[in-house]
Amino acid sequence: MSHLVCLDMDRVLVDHLSTWQFVYDGLGISNDESFALYNQGLLDEWDWIKLDLALIKSAPGGNITDERLRGLMEGMPMMKGWHGLIDHLLNIGVHVAIVSGGLQKTARDIAATFPSEQPWRRRWGGIDRHTANEQSGGMDSKLHVFTNGWLMESGDGKNPPGIGDFGRYQVQMNGKGAIVKMLQRRLGVSKSCTASVGDSMGDVGMFEESDCSILFNPWDDRPRAHARHIIEEKDLGLVLDLICERFGLPKP
Repeated sequence: MSHLVCLDMDRVLVDHLSTWQFVYDGLGISNDESFALYNQGLLDEWDWIKLDLALIKSAPGGNITDERLRGLMEGMPMMKGWHGLIDHLLNIGVHVAIVSGGLQKTARDIAATFPSEQPWRRRWGGIDRHTANEQSGGMDSKLHVFTNGWLMESGDGKNPPGIGDFGRYQVQMNGKGAIVKMLQRRLGVSKSCTASVGDSMGDVGMFEESDCSILFNPWDDRPRAHARHIIEEKDLGLVLDLICERFGLPKP
């Protein structure tokens, strides 16, 4: 019987407020204005991403290239137990997906840590060729990755590639449940064999499509009523133990 575990990234796999915020901090900028507009209902998510990318491109010092942004994301603080969680699940045959509104660079870095035996290919939920070549020896990842972020422009041979005005928008704030359902259909996994791990109301859609819903490191109290389990200690080893126990899977 196949199982599926879907993981949020920011404040779950990553021990930071958000991967976007990590970049803002590195550039010395703030997106408070666009964040306030979104919370007031004056901005949809797609326009929010476009505004934030414009903010990034206008950061002091200029030279906002794809390479510079990748460099700014080095040293991303990771949550305790993140590697052991994913590694063990994969080793016992569980499908693992990252479903996050966070930046794709970190999600792909995580995914490349777990290369498959298949050469890289373009696929739904896969990593990019650059990450595969740089980090996993040209191999595909065992993980499925769905995130947001920037898109790289084509270089002109003289200058390094910059970033476009329109970003990557794979994951809607309240649309994670649809991704979980598509994964279940493609992988042949039932809701009764699906677990999801998230920290906020944005993860409730995943919770609703999972028999084992885990609220981890809660952002606030609102999602508590929507999760079957709550883990407040910042240790993903506890999440792994819970998933294994719930589904009768071998523990580490």
